[in-house]
Amino acid sequence: MRENARESWRQAFRVSLVLLLLALAAPAWARSYRVSNFESAVHVDEDGSARITEKITFVFNGQFQGVYRVIPIDYPGPRGSNYSLFVKVDSITDENNAALKYEKKTSKGFLNLKIYVPGADNATRTVNIEYSVTDATKFFEDHDEFYWNVTGNDWAVPIDRASVEVDFPAATSGSLQVQAFQGVYGSSQHAESSVEGSAAAASAGRLPMRGGLTIDVYIPKDLLHQPGALTRAGWFVRSNPVLSLPLWAFVVMFALWWLKGRDPDPGMSVAPMYQPPDNMGPAEVGTLIDENVAPRDITSVLVDLAVRGYVKIVEVDHQGLILHSKDYQFQLLKDRASWTDLTDYERAMLDRIFGGGQTATLSELRNHFYTVLPMMKNEIIGALKQKGMYTVDPESAHAYWVVGAIIVVGPYIALQWGGIADFVNSVGLTIVCAAIAALMIFLFGRQLTACSIQGAKTRVQILGFQEFMNRVDADRLKRMPPDTFEKFLPYAMALGVEHRWAKNFEGIVQNPPTWYTGTGPGTFNSIFFVNSIGGMSHQAMQTFVSAPRASSSSSGWSGGGFSSGGGFSGGGFGGGGGGAF
Repeated sequence: MRENARESWRQAFRVSLVLLLLALAAPAWARSYRVSNFESAVHVDEDGSARITEKITFVFNGQFQGVYRVIPIDYPGPRGSNYSLFVKVDSITDENNAALKYEKKTSKGFLNLKIYVPGADNATRTVNIEYSVTDATKFFEDHDEFYWNVTGNDWAVPIDRASVEVDFPAATSGSLQVQAFQGVYGSSQHAESSVEGSAAAASAGRLPMRGGLTIDVYIPKDLLHQPGALTRAGWFVRSNPVLSLPLWAFVVMFALWWLKGRDPDPGMSVAPMYQPPDNMGPAEVGTLIDENVAPRDITSVLVDLAVRGYVKIVEVDHQGLILHSKDYQFQLLKDRASWTDLTDYERAMLDRIFGGGQTATLSELRNHFYTVLPMMKNEIIGALKQKGMYTVDPESAHAYWVVGAIIVVGPYIALQWGGIADFVNSVGLTIVCAAIAALMIFLFGRQLTACSIQGAKTRVQILGFQEFMNRVDADRLKRMPPDTFEKFLPYAMALGVEHRWAKNFEGIVQNPPTWYTGTGPGTFNSIFFVNSIGGMSHQAMQTFVSAPRASSSSSGWSGGGFSSGGGFSGGGFGGGGGGAF
């Protein structure tokens, strides 16, 4: 008995709760609204701008706080660009011309108006919206056109009656042609239209939900005055704000370069130098000139170690049945206890090559040497930094490059994310502008490395040494020490002038260097020798950077008329819709 009574109370509570919720929700379900009249008055000025007044009468059944009016302002433009209407809301009033409170927001190509209407409770209220449009008229080669979607096709309720009257300057009197359409978007159903002084149109009966009224006025050429090219260019830029991206990228990256990336004036000009700068290895010389550790800088280290007596290079010819291939054997000539005058990156190279003994072949280093490249790169840059050659070294320049890219892109992402601006409304322009901005970031980013005064002077000395290697005459070479050719060969390789250097010594150097054993003819020729060294160097470059396919490690390199029926409902500018809340 007690259990049955308890269950009866539960059922009674559930029924009461449902009835209470239905009673509370009934007014919300029962409320509705409709638009009984949508009356628009438009005045088009000589420059094609328009002043528009919309008189919208709402019939509210139930309690409402206000209404919405949504007007599209972004449209497809020529060649994939965007065309924006520049709309200025002048006033919003009620039927007694009393100002109404409203909120305005632009988002995703629409102007959204949220209008508060006092007393919208089982009442008929009128909202007057006055706004101006700077670029409402389209100018073509053979005619001009005012094509205006009066009501918009996004109303969730029917519109009992809609009408529009469009006034033009007196010069257009008797020259206008008009057509009007009604219905859902894309409908070709004609609405009532006339042109007697002013162009006018009205809906033929009630407009259904999502139905609208559109008027299209043909204006013969030269009756209106198209704004000048400069004004139209300004409109185009405002309609496509992404056009500012390349300019902004230039401003940001130029400022970074101006503040951080400019090299100082060394106060000296380039003059021939007969030896490289003191205490500068070939890899450091090549890096300071290029502002980057290039593959040839690494191979020049190997040749320089050979010239200095640490390594002997032996060319090995593997003969097959049909083809033959070349390999290179490296022999370590000095034990590790005598490596006292080596730099960190030179030690790293020798440790990697001879980690397994006193000899190694180039082919054995494939997929193994790549791990030491980032270390060598950092240590070469570090050696130049320690010698005071930079105010902004290449690694710091890369960081500035990243900061510049963030400063360029960040505001656009934030404005797009916040709905404040739309930078992707014209995809084609967005792609082009982004590509130009990326190119500017890249080009300026490569110039952000900055030398110190000492570094700038050293670069001038290097350029002078390079000038000497390119233009030295045979008489001077004959007076220089016998080992000049091989001693400076690593520097020529790092500077990319080794072939010119070899040609200068043709017929002067008779004896081959002892640190290289080749398989060519017995008679020594400096050009043939440099070609052999070049072949070894090229093969070494490929070997040093080779990595196993599964490895994710970096290699360390960076480096005329008006046709009736031609339009449709919802076309042209204007439109949108509205609702109530």
